[in-house]
Amino acid sequence: MSKSNRIELFSLRTPQMRAFHLTWMAFFVCFFAWFACAPLMPVIKGEFHLTPGQIANINIAAVAVTILVRLVIGPMCDRFGPRKTYTGLLLAGAVPVIGVAFAQSYESFLFFRLLIGAVGASFVITQYHTSVMFAPNVVGTANAATAGWGNAGGGVAQGVMPLLMAAVLMLGVSQAWGWRVALLVPGVLMLIMAALYWRFTQDCPEGNYDDLRAAGVTIESGKRGGWASFRAAAANYRVWMLFITYGACFGVEIFIHNIAAIYYVEHFQLSLESAGIAAASFGLLALFARALGGFISDKVALAGGLNRRATLLFVMMLGEGLGLLWFAHAGSVAAAIFAMLCFGLFTHMACGATYALVPFIDRKALGGVAGIIGAGGNVGAVLAGFLMKGLGNTQQTLSALGVLVTVSALCAVAIRFTASDKNGEAVLADSKVAA
Repeated sequence: MSKSNRIELFSLRTPQMRAFHLTWMAFFVCFFAWFACAPLMPVIKGEFHLTPGQIANINIAAVAVTILVRLVIGPMCDRFGPRKTYTGLLLAGAVPVIGVAFAQSYESFLFFRLLIGAVGASFVITQYHTSVMFAPNVVGTANAATAGWGNAGGGVAQGVMPLLMAAVLMLGVSQAWGWRVALLVPGVLMLIMAALYWRFTQDCPEGNYDDLRAAGVTIESGKRGGWASFRAAAANYRVWMLFITYGACFGVEIFIHNIAAIYYVEHFQLSLESAGIAAASFGLLALFARALGGFISDKVALAGGLNRRATLLFVMMLGEGLGLLWFAHAGSVAAAIFAMLCFGLFTHMACGATYALVPFIDRKALGGVAGIIGAGGNVGAVLAGFLMKGLGNTQQTLSALGVLVTVSALCAVAIRFTASDKNGEAVLADSKVAA
């Protein structure tokens, strides 16, 4: 069985489509768990009497450890296969997600929030799994759709968690326990998702890596040693250009997830529920915008080759940077939300366009490529967190980020493919692959 050259959206009959649907579902649950704390921060701030500096530390911790985990998770996919790797991450990640509900101090909350960041590495496995399942003519769309629908978990968390907490309070639970009970839900969902992923997916169209290696079959997607994959990826300059661009789009995305609700509460005096809904609108753009970025990338590549994908990424990042500057200087709630939706559209599309390029950087070091570029997103978020801590003002931070994103768009222009790269992908795209 070969890579699929089409996406049969309403089918689960093939291993490719089972991987497609279960990867975005697992990613959705992980993102929901990763950002479940963010919309409840106004309540948690009062619970632990947090200072602005401590809140900044929590936001940095939420994304910091993901850098390391994303770097190692890609090579782990090459070595153990995405099925084992995803299942293990879901099981291990559920521990701190549940643990944060029992935090009794700022220090313990910070510790669990740091560990929760590991579930953000789920993104790399999602992109890896769809990359080995789908052919070049649709892989950009498959990667962007699964990532986008999974990313929407962050937006859903922004809107659902305050409502879930309100429902718990209506049952007579005190506010001090209400947010804790609400935070147990994503942990339980991760355990359920781990069981489903283990039961219904396989590593690649031909089967599981362990079985294939035992039968003497060479795994195309990566080298037997995961670290060889990492070293090969690290030697490719295009990986580091995408590392920067992904930091500027996905890094901004997760930074906004962490600060949006509390920004709307403190800057525009919205209620917790209203702020959650406003913040959720940004994340819910991922339901279609990231997939749209990957889809457009696939189309322009068919018309003009691989370099057109990089040019498209430049345009999308330019739109993101300018839109972010608009959002930073919006003077009313309505203007801020509209500006957020505009720059958010470009942000999500830029993320999709970035990972539409990933499968073409180095096919034999796919895990390393996906891991390094994925880590770039979290490096961007961490740097944004330190920038806000240094400036001490969210509005000034957003303005500075707008300028930095606009400048970083130049890295997309620097990504160019050789004639041999283009010829190799043309052969793959023209080859007949079965669904």
